[in-house]
Amino acid sequence: MEAQGKVALVTGAGIRVGREIALGLARTGMHVAVHYHASAEDAEATAAEARSLGVEAETFVADLGAGSDEARRLVAEIDERWGRLDVLVNSAAIFPRTPLESIDEAVWERTMAVNLKGPFFTAWHAASLIRRSGGGSIVNIADWAGLRPYKHYLPYVISKGAIITMTKALAKELAPQIRVNAVAPGPVLMPEDMPEETIERVVEGTLVKRLGSPADVAGAVVFLVAGTDFVTGHVLVVDGGRLIA
Repeated sequence: MEAQGKVALVTGAGIRVGREIALGLARTGMHVAVHYHASAEDAEATAAEARSLGVEAETFVADLGAGSDEARRLVAEIDERWGRLDVLVNSAAIFPRTPLESIDEAVWERTMAVNLKGPFFTAWHAASLIRRSGGGSIVNIADWAGLRPYKHYLPYVISKGAIITMTKALAKELAPQIRVNAVAPGPVLMPEDMPEETIERVVEGTLVKRLGSPADVAGAVVFLVAGTDFVTGHVLVVDGGRLIA
């Protein structure tokens, strides 16, 4: 895809990985719709930095976990602003630590709403505008734990496994106009309360013997969006070899 002048929506783009993805796409010449739910100041900082790169960028607020209507409104606002959408990156997610005995229906419902329902309905509504714009690309941010689950985050890893299945199903449904892929990060951002000795074991468990960074994930997204037009239905694992180590 020729990136210059195209429009990308990145959900959860105010902080962490979403911010790096938004800036990575801005560096290719894409205008960026910076979505946020609660991080208004961070989102505006992302948009300001994107604008400093010579592209247009605006912030858009929506609680995508609330359901289809919020996703529809978000896409409609982007249509009103730019009249097109070429790329969607579903990055917004929550990561609650939930040991098996602590799971309740509320944490299950909220995790699935934000991590699965939101991305699905955002893609569903965005697809019409992307098609109208001549076709494009959707990238879903999954997790290597969707392929190899780890303990104490059961609703989260289930939601990310579902994102992987959703990616492949949407790739079939939306072809050939829209390519749909996923990036599955591994050890990129560790939980803030993770002990140092645990982090050291994680590093030792990678093949490259280091942690990754949000920039590594952003680079993978940029490749899937603008680096190739012949990849769809693929899950690109960005984990320093952790999955196979």
